[in-house]
Amino acid sequence: MKSFYITTAIDYANGKPHLGHAYEKVLTDVVARFRRLMGDDVYFLTGLDEHGQKVQQSAPA
Repeated sequence: MKSFYITTAIDYANGKPHLGHAYEKVLTDVVARFRRLMGDDVYFLTGLDEHGQKVQQSAPA
């Protein structure tokens, strides 16, 4: 069994979601599911960037 690692870009907490975010997540999920069907051991990682100066500056607003 081969290992397959796939990840999505890190989204920023202070940005507005848009169609590109959904497209990336759905497409990545499709690839991960396909690789699982092919018998691969799939590691699928997604995340959120909740740290940084821009997030801190927009928090009080």
